[in-house]
Amino acid sequence: MLEFLSLEFESFGLDVNDSSIKIIKLKKKHGSLQPVSFVEKEIPMGVVSDGLIQDEDTFVKNLKEAMAKVNGEKLNTKYVVCSLPEEKSFSQVIKMPKMEMEELKSAVPFEAENYIPMPEDQMYLDFKKIIPITDHLDHQDILIVAVEKLLVDSYVSCLKKAGLIPLALEVETQSIARALIKNEISMAPLALVDFGGDTTDFIVYSGRSVRFTSSISISSEQVTKAISDDLGINAREAEHMKIKYGLESEGPSHRAKAVAKAVKPVLYELVSEIQKYIDFYADHDFHEHLDGSNKKRKIEKIILSGGGASLKGIDKFLSEKISIPVEFGNPLINFPKINKKTLPELQKNILSFTTALGLALRGPEEK
Repeated sequence: MLEFLSLEFESFGLDVNDSSIKIIKLKKKHGSLQPVSFVEKEIPMGVVSDGLIQDEDTFVKNLKEAMAKVNGEKLNTKYVVCSLPEEKSFSQVIKMPKMEMEELKSAVPFEAENYIPMPEDQMYLDFKKIIPITDHLDHQDILIVAVEKLLVDSYVSCLKKAGLIPLALEVETQSIARALIKNEISMAPLALVDFGGDTTDFIVYSGRSVRFTSSISISSEQVTKAISDDLGINAREAEHMKIKYGLESEGPSHRAKAVAKAVKPVLYELVSEIQKYIDFYADHDFHEHLDGSNKKRKIEKIILSGGGASLKGIDKFLSEKISIPVEFGNPLINFPKINKKTLPELQKNILSFTTALGLALRGPEEK
């Protein structure tokens, strides 16, 4: 959210986390959007920590290097839609009387004070109307999003130092949902679990909006570390073992069984956190209004994304432990005319680029 301008131009999505920078640019070809540029670049440890940019000069240097080394077409644009960390944001669906947008701009900040745990002068606040599936309401539901000013200002400063113009900054959970939900509509509550290198984002999406989000401090990197510690190997070897074996403990390979044994304690922690938030969602009212009533519904499916979702057997493991069907997300679901031969390396690792792709899709909305 946090819009800055709206013009006719090309832009790219920039996903920033503690360990890497990911970029995707889309372009209209043959009547439909196609990914034409992408890159993932690791950044030194400590440059970004818990979503906060700690070393602006080093971050800008790495960002410029990433932009110069994209795969596919050159970026040839200064306009960017950049992610903001979920763990440093706050979102809530609230009820408001039916009123015009100009009235909402004045009324929402006053109502938001009742929900947001930070002073008004220390945050940027944005909101959007949620269009109900069945409009029988005597009110309107509003999604509010707040982010600390210091964090946002730091990101904007870095983008400008890199010669970029921020078209929009958006909390990553919004981008994940845009990439994974077809046409951004779901007739039943879904849980999106983006299992990333640094954290895991948990999102409940229903109707036409994100309903609930949380950041889970369990990551794919912790899986790698567990393998490294248990097997007494370095991080590079552990990463290789993780990719090769995952949870496939069946068969004669002693190494496969050892990897699965090392991985499971971390995944049991992940299961516990996911179950906690599923239970929280079940016990609270999140204003879905899907079928002319506000009858509570259970989450019908879990959709996995993020680099950690490539762990072999993770879908079956989570489904068995949580007792909800689990499937891998398709970040290209809103690209019905995608050319399978376009950027095959990107399509091979597309789950890692879910957030970046969702950010790139935000660009056309700003025109």
